[in-house]
Amino acid sequence: MSAPVTYRVSMPQPHTHLFEVEAAFPACGDEVSVVFPVWTPGSYLVREYARHVQDLKVFDAAGAPLPFRRTDKRGVVVQAGGEPFRLTYRVYANELTVRTSHLDSSHGYFNGATLFFYVEALRHHPHHVAVDAPAGWRVTVALEQRGAHFVAPDYDELVDAPFEIGPHRPITFQAERTPHEIVLWGEPQLDEKKLVADLTRIVETQAALFGGLPTSRYVFFLYATDKGRGGLEHKHSTALLFPRTGFQSPKGWEDFLSLACHEYFHLWNVKRIKPKALVPFDYASENYTQLLWWFEGGTSYYDTLLLRRAGLLSAPRYVLKLGETITTLQTTPGRGVLSLVDASFLSWVKHYRPDENAPNSMVSYYLKGEIVCALLDLTIRKLTKDAKSLDDVLRLLWRRYGDESGVPEAGVEEACAEIAGQPLTAFFDASLRGLGELDYSVFTHVGLELKLRQRESPQDKGGTAPRTKIDKPQGYLGVLTKGAAGIASVLDGSPAAQAGVYADDELVALDGFKVDASSLLGRCEDRRPGDVVRLTVFRRDRLVELEVTLGSKPLDAAYLAKVPHPNDAQRAAYKAWLGAPFDDDKPQPTQA
Repeated sequence: MSAPVTYRVSMPQPHTHLFEVEAAFPACGDEVSVVFPVWTPGSYLVREYARHVQDLKVFDAAGAPLPFRRTDKRGVVVQAGGEPFRLTYRVYANELTVRTSHLDSSHGYFNGATLFFYVEALRHHPHHVAVDAPAGWRVTVALEQRGAHFVAPDYDELVDAPFEIGPHRPITFQAERTPHEIVLWGEPQLDEKKLVADLTRIVETQAALFGGLPTSRYVFFLYATDKGRGGLEHKHSTALLFPRTGFQSPKGWEDFLSLACHEYFHLWNVKRIKPKALVPFDYASENYTQLLWWFEGGTSYYDTLLLRRAGLLSAPRYVLKLGETITTLQTTPGRGVLSLVDASFLSWVKHYRPDENAPNSMVSYYLKGEIVCALLDLTIRKLTKDAKSLDDVLRLLWRRYGDESGVPEAGVEEACAEIAGQPLTAFFDASLRGLGELDYSVFTHVGLELKLRQRESPQDKGGTAPRTKIDKPQGYLGVLTKGAAGIASVLDGSPAAQAGVYADDELVALDGFKVDASSLLGRCEDRRPGDVVRLTVFRRDRLVELEVTLGSKPLDAAYLAKVPHPNDAQRAAYKAWLGAPFDDDKPQPTQA
């Protein structure tokens, strides 16, 4: 058996936010390159984790200092002389996100990529971790424990297993004959019994889709904060970040369940069925693939659909939420600028690095990918007379690539054509590689049709038919606001863009009267298209007045309406898709 790489992590003064690490490497050469990852799998952004490393020292097995030289931003070369050696260093950890690390007086949390140097030549050796936890704190990680060490078969498994160290009390439950744990931090305001019950239903529903679970143990790490939402998938666990008070409302609970369902679905889709371009991971730089529309967008499609199948979301509520998702796409001008495959490929510089021009220049592969996968599912159902669906594509990919060998760039399209029984080239050329509007006509297969209307307020998310009658045309400015009085983005082609309004302008007045972010759009909607308004702003401390000719509000709120006279085939197709009668019209959100 290969000699292991061993780490010891301690935190003698948690309030300093400094993890202390000792990394011991077996003999592997005279000059050994020891390096740090620049990114974490699942979060496609170079984050330069080595920037948090300090106090690096290198010793031989007897404790004598060894010479080393820095080679680049992320590593050193150690003059090891063909003998074992060890590093000691400290890592500053004061960023509470699912893809970084955080240490304070309440707990320690870390992702391995943020803490552990590695040697490429030893990457496939076993990697062991011992943790010196403060008194009263326990360690939870989805790795096997052998004595004082947590054991990973290789470096990839190690950095795919986050650690939580603290005074927590794990909640344990069985689902599909598999032990699951929930670790809570941040005092989330939730019903633990309901949490277990609903997560169990999610696990059972996903296991039914794939024919069982690919893990013998799973851990949900749940971090409740004052703000922020996100998740990061791992091979046997997930880290979830969610607003502390967001669990209380029905819609908030629904949103949390969709997040948990999304990350659990990654057990299959991306952790085991993964892009071949990411096999093996290159921790030194970006790993490019055009398939994130499937691995994230497809997962987004299923995270809500599976809540429906689990009985945690009504069918009408699902349809309403799909309309809200389409609305978000319709209000993103970048959908006509960046194709879906390019959005996937350029995630490293687009999705994770948005700026004030992002709405105009990019589209989310999560967002558009979800909608494209919905259309793809319905297309396969229509072509096969509902004998096949996107479920069958997933199961085919699982059989073919679940061994982690990697899906070729054309692999998903080929699998879809195989299940559909015919090429789907035109569909994929238009939806993945094209810049035009998506074709929503396939919704008629399940008795639905997409409709567009004007948004009735700045808070209108779409998803529903008009709720109020608009008596007169409303003026349209074309900006997104931020904070109390800021312009976040100016939408391309809008009246604001034509008048020379800038992102980061600070609102002062409209037609001489004070205005702020909350009142600006409503004040413009009180006017008519063609009206000229005087917008006063501060621009880099200079007072600027602009004349803006208001336009007409676009039809960018989408909703899916039932066709007035559905036939029997449409009724049957709707029920096959959503598992509910076509005439069920009770879009109630999940009850918290």
